[in-house]
Amino acid sequence: MADMPLQKKPFPQLASALSESQPRPYGRSLTWRVVLLCLILIPLTDFWQVEMEVVRYSAHPTTISLFFDTVFVLLCLTVANQGLKRIAPRLALERGELLLTYSVLCIAAAVSGHDMLEVFVPMLTWPFKHANSSNNWAHLIIPHLKPGLFISDPKIYKGYYVGNDTIFRWVYIRAWLPVVCIWTAFVSMLLFVMLCINVILRKQWTEHERLTYPIIQLPLQITSEQAFAPNGLFRNRLFWLGFAIAGSIDMINSLNYYYPNIPTVLTPGFGQSFLDIGQYFTSKPWNALGWTPVSFYPFMIGLGMFMPLDFLFSMWFFYWFWKLERVAVVWLGYDRDPRFPYIENQSFGAYLSFFFYAAWLSRNYIKQVLRCALGRPSELDDSTEPIRYRSAVLGVIVGVGSLVAFSAWLGMVWWIGILFFFMYFMLAIAITRMRAELGTPVHDLHFTGPEMIMTRVAGTDSFSANTLTVFSLYFWFNRAYRSHPMPHQLEGFKLAEQTRSRYRSWYFAMLFLGIFGVFVAFWNMLGLMYHYGAEAKSVLTFGPEPYNNLTAWLNTPTRGKFGELMSIFVGCGIAFFLQWMRVRFPWWPFHPLAFAVTSSWEINLVWGPLFLAWIFKGLILRYGGRGAFQKALPFFIGLMLGQFVVGSLWNIYGIARGLPTYQFWQ
Repeated sequence: MADMPLQKKPFPQLASALSESQPRPYGRSLTWRVVLLCLILIPLTDFWQVEMEVVRYSAHPTTISLFFDTVFVLLCLTVANQGLKRIAPRLALERGELLLTYSVLCIAAAVSGHDMLEVFVPMLTWPFKHANSSNNWAHLIIPHLKPGLFISDPKIYKGYYVGNDTIFRWVYIRAWLPVVCIWTAFVSMLLFVMLCINVILRKQWTEHERLTYPIIQLPLQITSEQAFAPNGLFRNRLFWLGFAIAGSIDMINSLNYYYPNIPTVLTPGFGQSFLDIGQYFTSKPWNALGWTPVSFYPFMIGLGMFMPLDFLFSMWFFYWFWKLERVAVVWLGYDRDPRFPYIENQSFGAYLSFFFYAAWLSRNYIKQVLRCALGRPSELDDSTEPIRYRSAVLGVIVGVGSLVAFSAWLGMVWWIGILFFFMYFMLAIAITRMRAELGTPVHDLHFTGPEMIMTRVAGTDSFSANTLTVFSLYFWFNRAYRSHPMPHQLEGFKLAEQTRSRYRSWYFAMLFLGIFGVFVAFWNMLGLMYHYGAEAKSVLTFGPEPYNNLTAWLNTPTRGKFGELMSIFVGCGIAFFLQWMRVRFPWWPFHPLAFAVTSSWEINLVWGPLFLAWIFKGLILRYGGRGAFQKALPFFIGLMLGQFVVGSLWNIYGIARGLPTYQFWQ
């Protein structure tokens, strides 16, 4: 999937790091200062994130590819470091140190995020707290749960739900510590396998195919050595114009939240950033459009400018393709099955095609990696890689084997465990690749994980109660994939390349500091819930979802549906056709990855800004050419940072004062 020529060559004024091709000594990255900084910042940023996403259920930084909270922290560090360069130059951090800190914070945020531990922690007590004669969980579910992996004592979990308590009591710590350590080891093994896969794929995607990594362009520009120079980013008038526009919009809308007499800007008010036009279509078949928000997010317009033009077009085109497909189903009377036309399955098939296509492109490279791992003559030199290919391949085998063994101990049939994790890491690789190649802003795939696909295709009556229970226990890292950590690991290696840092240092930093982030995330979640109460002041908990699914599976077994299976092949076939047309005809405007990405929930919020980005980018390139586009980019970077900075400051203010705030991102 070749990228557009425009994406191959970065703009000169703002991407100095991307043009640093002259050999020079390795830069500093992993130092004692960075380790200390990460040990301090990981708990602080994670605390902020849990306050936003769980306690207040606002802002949601980990639901998009570019986490605004970590970008805000990086900007603060960079500005402070610039001042330190003037006062005490020897104490100032190098660019590699700043970006390694940012990369580690992103991984820690992803693990703690909206679709990982924030979903999982409530699951550890929920069935014991809410078992009753109505749901019969005491006999239906609890016997299948392994002792020692959950908290079943009401004296321990009562404070979690009621609040006005603290986790820092010895009786609580003694009960929670073994549970947290076991599950921290499980999540750490997931991270380890992802990191080993990224080691194997890094050279092919970064050096051979030269993917452009649009998501990391903003942190690269923030930390560029020329950013504060007279002609750099922070001295550019267009940048400050964009910053002022986006920041002013958020400032006015935030003030409107407290003072309704102040008019809002480009929002319908009420703390929202979108207007649902679906509410105006109430009759059949058009009511099948459902929730259709028209949103305005300046930062998403700015992020879209780093994406290929055909991908931007395809994002909004296929969004409406899926909407009209639902309308057509109702119009033709095929809506007796509420899941038809099995859109999640079609999307899974499209991701499947992308995985196999990427594997096909890398087939010769993978062969050389395996030869190198087996000690046979190979065209590849792994001496400068994060770890040797032999270690990476063994890491994948041992890591997946450990995950399957743990799943078998929980009760899952071993061969189903192998299939489960194959499907999981296949999706992870596809998501990582699309981020590196296209910079897709969302990749949620709600309810399209391995357990959902297998139970829909084969039917729940094909699996034992123990296997279905493990499916539900793994719901937390398969509910959606918005905060998936694997793309952040690969992007970390790309940042290491741009700063000419040693990959090995980044590997161990991302692994061990990532594990530290997992451990911290558990205790941050527990600490805040014991303080606020998961069912008292906290706005949302995901605890009931997996157990309600399991209850339905066990009480009402289903048989597999041929249509569910065929829809996977249909989605795969459409994606292959779109890719074949794109390769054969250069004018073909439809991108197969957009077909996959736009089928899920999150695209509802970003299709409007991406449509505007497509218009702006197309007009600038058509009438101004590459030069005008390069000159205009500081403006769009300003849009991103303006909204991130003002939105972050208001959010911090709201947390400090205990006040609700305007949500600049839903």
